[in-house]
Amino acid sequence: MRPLRRIAVLSLHTSPLAVPGGGDAGGMNVYVRFLSRELVAMGAEVDVFTRMTSRDLEPVEYPRPGARLVHLPGAPSDEVPKEELPSRLPELERQLRLFAASDGSRYDVIHSHYWLSGRVGLALQQDWRVPLVHSMHTMAKVKNQHLLPGEAPEPRIRVQGEQQIAAGCARLIANTRTEATELTDLYGAAPGKIDVVPPGVDLTTFHPGGRSSARRTAGIGEDEFHILFAGRIQVLKGPQILLAAAELLRQAHPEMKLRISIVGEPSGATRLDLAPLIHRHGLAGRVKLAPPVPAGQLAAWFRSADVVAVPSYSESFGLVALEAQACGIPVVATNVGGLPSAVSHGATGLLVDGHGAQDWAAALAELYEYPQFRRRLGANAAIHAAAFGWEQTAALTAHSYQHAVDHFRAGRQIA
Repeated sequence: MRPLRRIAVLSLHTSPLAVPGGGDAGGMNVYVRFLSRELVAMGAEVDVFTRMTSRDLEPVEYPRPGARLVHLPGAPSDEVPKEELPSRLPELERQLRLFAASDGSRYDVIHSHYWLSGRVGLALQQDWRVPLVHSMHTMAKVKNQHLLPGEAPEPRIRVQGEQQIAAGCARLIANTRTEATELTDLYGAAPGKIDVVPPGVDLTTFHPGGRSSARRTAGIGEDEFHILFAGRIQVLKGPQILLAAAELLRQAHPEMKLRISIVGEPSGATRLDLAPLIHRHGLAGRVKLAPPVPAGQLAAWFRSADVVAVPSYSESFGLVALEAQACGIPVVATNVGGLPSAVSHGATGLLVDGHGAQDWAAALAELYEYPQFRRRLGANAAIHAAAFGWEQTAALTAHSYQHAVDHFRAGRQIA
């Protein structure tokens, strides 16, 4: 196999440098950043194309030798919401083409992330005559299966776009086998062109240790039961479920010194104002709201917790759950999407079927009532997460790239 030298990565709707937990930033931003870093470490040259976050940025950043981050000015994220991006894609595509042409860039493979980037990637695959590998990260048809009452379904243009990408790209990368099944069952993707590649975790940042100092920094007493939520403050991520469960938890255990920390900010169409919910559930003075923080500070938040809650309605994988476990903290998560792949029920945490407050309260109570069990889960969690290094993710992704290139060239020769 010929080594792949140049890779074009499309992350058009959100910058990989954005801090997860706010705006449109989440696990995908971490994924693109660390995958690109490891591909460069393997000897590839990587250009990541994204839209500007503000007009003050330099057109091109150089995070490390062999890597470039190209800011396209067609739809700055501080001016244009993600919902308007479909109409801006032609301009972003035009600017991307202009950059590649003026720079003389030639790529071996294109890797697009999320459907907006995939739409542009399909056009580039045809014109540049190089294969497109696509990662969905989330899918409209899956999200539409989990709509809450009154919640608007994903737009038809997205469903159609994902359908076209699934049919037209050279290969698809799924985070889990569950996602691979969804691609075949819901989108008719050919099973033979899907590669399952689990995301990684930055084990140099997320690791056990420093619990006492982390709790002191966060203002958490040693005798307090500390539950942490980290992510965007929106209905889909389920912080409202945690607050409802916390009220029942306090009623069942009035002696409990309960503390809840929520790290993130409201975003998206289903954004939440948590202040009224905190008051309604009688949790005033027990809940701390904190803004999104860089990875090092987030790791400290995890280490300060007794348990991390991930009550999402839909997750393609659940990187927060993996990062928390890497810090030696057990996770209570919804039994949906890719979370069963990230959390081993009864071994590294607990999985809850559904979003009933009573069920969530019972799961959290189990970890409160049995501290030895909680500590054993945390120790297992660190071992479990250590198997998910980004080096492995990059190696498997590079293998997918090579399959795409080989099959793409063979198809062209036959044609």
